Amino acid sequence: MARGEIRHAPTAFGEIGFEERGSGPPALFVHGVFLNGHLWRHVIERVAGARRCLAVDLLAHGATRTPAGADVSLTAQAEMLDAFCASLALDAVDLVANDSGTAVAQIFAGRHPQRIRTLTLTNGDVHTNFPPDAAKPLIDATAQGLLPAIGRRMLDDVEEARAQFAVGYEHPERLTEETARTYLAPFFASPEAIGHLERFILALDDRHTVPIEPLLRRLTAPTLVVWGTADLFFDVRWAYWLRDTIPGTRRVVELDGAKLFFPEERPEPLAAALLEHWQAR
Repeated sequence: MARGEIRHAPTAFGEIGFEERGSGPPALFVHGVFLNGHLWRHVIERVAGARRCLAVDLLAHGATRTPAGADVSLTAQAEMLDAFCASLALDAVDLVANDSGTAVAQIFAGRHPQRIRTLTLTNGDVHTNFPPDAAKPLIDATAQGLLPAIGRRMLDDVEEARAQFAVGYEHPERLTEETARTYLAPFFASPEAIGHLERFILALDDRHTVPIEPLLRRLTAPTLVVWGTADLFFDVRWAYWLRDTIPGTRRVVELDGAKLFFPEERPEPLAAALLEHWQAR
C-alpha cells in the first residue's frame, strides 16, 4: 500500500508532513525513528470511521521539510507537535504513539496536558530506558559515519532491509520492498536529509525523558498502554512503569509475542483497543 496524499502544516519548526483520513474528533499518530506516518496505515484504516486521523512525520523523517541545522531532539519534536496542533487549529487530540514517538508523546503530554483528550502509548522509550541497549549499535554506527552506506545497502537490497529491520518485526520476511523504500528513501535522498537523521539518532538521550516524570505523575488524561511482549528494545516492565506513573492510566494490554512495530503487523487488536478506549472516555 502506497502512502496517501501528503499535506504540509507550516510551523516555526518547519513544514510538517502528514496524512489525513476520516472524520470526527482529531487523533494524532506519532511514529518512531527510521519510519514515518506510513506505520499507522492499517490501524487508521480501521478507526477512521470514528476519528479524523492525522499521521504526522517527525522532524528529520518522511515528508517533513526540516530546516538546516534544526533542533531535532525529542523535546523539540514534542514542541513541534504543539505547533502542529496550533497550525491545524486542533484543540485536544487523541494521541497515539510508538517507539521513540512514545517518548515524544510523553514529553508533549506532560508539557501540554491541555492538548490531550486521551493518550495511548505502545512499545517505546520510557524514563531511563532511553536509548535502550539494543539501539547502541545503531548509535555507534552513526557516530562512526557509517549510516549512509548502511542506508544505501538497505535501499538497494530488500533482503538487507529485512535483515536490518528484523529486530523490530515479528515477521520481517513480510516487509515489502515498497514499504521499505517508503520508510528509507526520504532519509537518503540528500546529504542534508542524512545529516538530519544522524543528528536525531545522536540526540537520543534520557535527559529528555527522565525530567518529565513529575509531569507524568500529574497527567490525568485517560491513558491506555498497549505493549508487545517480545520486543527486544522495550521490556514489558516499562508498560507497568507507565501505568504506575501516569494517574490517568486505565488499562495495560499485553500482546503476546508481538514486537516493536506491531502497529503495522497486528493492527486489529490495537484498533479494537483504541476504539474501546475512545468510547469509554
